[in-house]
Amino acid sequence: MRLGLHISKFTWPDGAPRLGPTLAEIASAADQAGFERISVMDHVWQISVNGPPELEMLEAYTTLGFLAAHTRRAKLLTLVTGVTYRDPGLLAKAVTTLDVLSGGRAILGIGAAWNADESAGLGLFFPPTKERFERLEETLRICRQMFDGDETPFHGAHYRLDRPLNSPPALSRPRLPILVGGAGEKKTLLLVAKYADACNLFAGPDLQHKLDVLKRHCDAVGRDYDEIQKTILYRFPEDTAELIEAARRFAAMGISVLHGGVTDAWDVRRFDRFRDEIVPALEEM
Repeated sequence: MRLGLHISKFTWPDGAPRLGPTLAEIASAADQAGFERISVMDHVWQISVNGPPELEMLEAYTTLGFLAAHTRRAKLLTLVTGVTYRDPGLLAKAVTTLDVLSGGRAILGIGAAWNADESAGLGLFFPPTKERFERLEETLRICRQMFDGDETPFHGAHYRLDRPLNSPPALSRPRLPILVGGAGEKKTLLLVAKYADACNLFAGPDLQHKLDVLKRHCDAVGRDYDEIQKTILYRFPEDTAELIEAARRFAAMGISVLHGGVTDAWDVRRFDRFRDEIVPALEEM
């Protein structure tokens, strides 16, 4: 079992003038504490579960590039990129660039997008749900192709790439991994079974049911369920023993990474218990 630090809030003491240095300190502390990955949301406004839209929010791939410069081991990803925010050729190029500059530490986290308000607010493309899922499937096909170095033209219903050249290639092997986020049973989990190396779900009471649905999709498309990495978003409890016990339960279900936020992460002493107690215990699972 491994931990991922999910950074979803940037409203910290001293505001924007200290935001960059504080983020660097958090990332470095998490990296040194043994967090296996660091993720950010792909939003341009803060989302309602964290507060009003006016709260600070950083653009995801600029932020991940910054994090690459302030970490040495942690993998870097979004949870998750909205498919409509960037055309697939540019998205594949951005993630590959992150992988090369970080020394092979990038993961493409992607989903169908959902935040209509921020899209309308900033004039971003946001088609109906059906089309977003069609675009998600085409984007997954394009990214896999570009990560594999295949320059065959791609002509789909929504995207046309005459030469999907991707140079320099990613450093990750066997290829840059793709994580699909979301728990929709008919579409999202089917796309996981068909195209993804990993999925990200929520730690709710229906988690086992979602895993069972994914397994059925894998059986239907001839995919080995066990080769897909299962990760979840999970609120880390303040009690260390409670977190370790929860991790054991999730590990028994086949979950291999817990993504969570650290309360008041700007106080990097918060990472001491992860370094000294939690990460060593989880590494034995």
